[in-house]
Amino acid sequence: MNFIEQSIPGVWVIEPKVFLDSRGYFMEAFKQNEFEQHVGKVNFIQDNESKSSYGVLRGLHYQKGEFSQAKLVRVLRGEVLDVAIDIRKSSPTFGKHVAVRLSEDNKRQLFIPRGFAHGFVVLSKEAVFTYKVDNVYAPQAEAGIVFNDPQIAIEWGVPEKDMLLSDKDKVSPLLKDALVFE
Repeated sequence: MNFIEQSIPGVWVIEPKVFLDSRGYFMEAFKQNEFEQHVGKVNFIQDNESKSSYGVLRGLHYQKGEFSQAKLVRVLRGEVLDVAIDIRKSSPTFGKHVAVRLSEDNKRQLFIPRGFAHGFVVLSKEAVFTYKVDNVYAPQAEAGIVFNDPQIAIEWGVPEKDMLLSDKDKVSPLLKDALVFE
């Protein structure tokens, strides 16, 4: 596996070695000892999966306090633009984001540490998205930042008129009004 730290320390793109032959392909999607050697120790406790159609934007989500989560995300089918935003107030990269295309073809993964908001938009006809988390979902701790916050200025790659968002995501606060990590 190739581990590539992004412009925000702690955020990693992971590129697996893919072995192709006439039958298809084989790859190791997660190897704990290599992960810990490059990224650090993370105890993933749950795998989640979603299926979405073109233009679906999920995010920008995070959990507060003791329920914050680190995530390792990837796409099994289709393509998404995946975004991680540093919302650690004391960080020199507070408010900055990393955006990475993840697809069934490039098989890249993105590791997002605790202290970040996360979201993605589907660029293909549909996408199956999967992710590991290191903490349980706690509805009382969920929070979000609105996807089109001008302070963050994410280039989503999908016209806003074509985006499909949940009612909750449409009314999330701006970063300046959101509860962030210290």
